[in-house]
Amino acid sequence: MANSPVMGAYATLALLADLASSLQSFVQVFVAIYVILIFAYVLLSWVQLPYSGTAAVVQRFLDEVCRPYLNLFRGRIPTLGPLDLSPMVAVVVLLVAAGIVNRLIEALL
Repeated sequence: MANSPVMGAYATLALLADLASSLQSFVQVFVAIYVILIFAYVLLSWVQLPYSGTAAVVQRFLDEVCRPYLNLFRGRIPTLGPLDLSPMVAVVVLLVAAGIVNRLIEALL
């Protein structure tokens, strides 16, 4: 009775539910970390840090990670004087995309 088809179906459903939950958590954490990186990139672009090797490495890392995504929005979003709105739009698009992906994961699994 322990290896009946019904018990196997329950185990499969539980495994799929756990997989869906894990994927949704991964998407949420990934997006949260990327939003924090974009925020740090924007803050460091406003402030000139005194030259140090560590600050240069951090700025270069943030530039390499954030600039390709932000360039998708730059030039397409009008600026308000010196204020560039593209990072805000990029974050909103990222959050909406994460919500859509999480709902797709929920619907598929």
